Parts: sequence; structure tokens; C-alpha cells
Amino acid sequence: MIDYRNIIQRNPNKRFGKPCVRNTRITVYDVLGWLATGMDSKEIIKDFPELTMDDIKACLAYAADREHKLQHAS
Repeated sequence: MIDYRNIIQRNPNKRFGKPCVRNTRITVYDVLGWLATGMDSKEIIKDFPELTMDDIKACLAYAADREHKLQHAS
């Protein structure tokens, strides 16, 4: 799994502190939402050329890690 910590960042002054891809305003939620609607990675990158395949994988890894931590917290 890709190490998302160098890609996914939180900045309290950007998008209300939501986790974003690098220095963009694109949130992990945005990327997951596009994937959930059926867009594939190539389509997302075509629409948002500032993103890379590694960025999309980092969003997935972030979501997986967060889900894993939530399951073990309960």
C-alpha cells in the first residue's frame, strides 16, 4: 500500500481542515466520490491534471487506514 502521509495533508486554512491532496484544494472525499460515481482514475486525471495516479492511490490508502483505525477504536 502506498504511504499516503507525504501526499494527503490537512491545513486548517484550506477546505476547513479536510484532508487534501498535496497543495491542491481537492479533498480525499472528492476523489472517493468521483470513484464511487464510476469515474476511473484516468478520467479523474484527465479532468484534474494536477492529480497523479499516486495521488488517487494515496486517497484510497488514507481511507483504508482510517477505516482500519475506526474498527480498532471501538
